[in-house]
Amino acid sequence: MSNRLPPEMLRRLRNEIPITLVIAEFLKLPTKVSEGNFRFLCPLCTEFITATNPKTNLGRCFLCEKNFNPIDMVMVVKQIRMHYKTT
Repeated sequence: MSNRLPPEMLRRLRNEIPITLVIAEFLKLPTKVSEGNFRFLCPLCTEFITATNPKTNLGRCFLCEKNFNPIDMVMVVKQIRMHYKTT
């Protein structure tokens, strides 16, 4: 049996779960609202030079130039947390 999720389920997770909810409630990353934009602490460069776009359901770090969808964000944060727990 495969451990992979069907492509349709991945598409729905990526597009239908609001990235702001993933960032604030599930991952519990530091957040703030600045200039009307929801900002989060980038898990890669640890800066707040970020924003989310509700129309595309993406987060972006303007410093390290990385785009995150909800799945990417979870994978990055969980991998970083696992790395710090094992070292």
